Amino acid sequence: MREATVERETSETYVRVSLRLDGSGKVSAETGLGFFDHMLTTLMYYAGFDGTVEGKEKVWVGGHHVIEDVGLALGEAVRRALGSSGFARFGEAVTPMDEALVLAAVDISGRPRYYGNLPQGSVAGIPVEDLSHFIESLAATLGASVHVLVLREGNTHHVVEAAFKSLGRALGAAVSQFEGVRSLKGTLLG
Repeated sequence: MREATVERETSETYVRVSLRLDGSGKVSAETGLGFFDHMLTTLMYYAGFDGTVEGKEKVWVGGHHVIEDVGLALGEAVRRALGSSGFARFGEAVTPMDEALVLAAVDISGRPRYYGNLPQGSVAGIPVEDLSHFIESLAATLGASVHVLVLREGNTHHVVEAAFKSLGRALGAAVSQFEGVRSLKGTLLG
């Protein structure tokens, strides 16, 4: 079974992520940030993961720290669940939501980096820059190059939701089982 549980506790937050990569999209997220919980559920559902995410800020600063730490814990949990098993490495998806259109691409290469162009603003009181930072944090601990590019703008909620759906689909494809190492070098960096 490709599964992992990660707990992360700091003086600012407590986060626990438990997931199974080869699931059916049964997800529960409880961070006290309704829209963020919706985006976590969306991402994990479209990735095909089963899991739970719990998070709370011990020092309230509007959710920034718990969003960041959930990204760090989720990336680490995916990396641990992959272990040394063969996986596809690459995944990409283009997803519309009404007028919005977003492309996401993932390369689990051991070279973490986030490239994105999510809009400014906020949704349900959560700054979109915090959601971009979540993706950056996930990429860092997963060891992945992650691109989330808005191809057509629109309602900020629609753009962000399309981004998380695309990222989930791309991540699900990247972690899908594959025999061996998907690299001409025969190894992944990192």
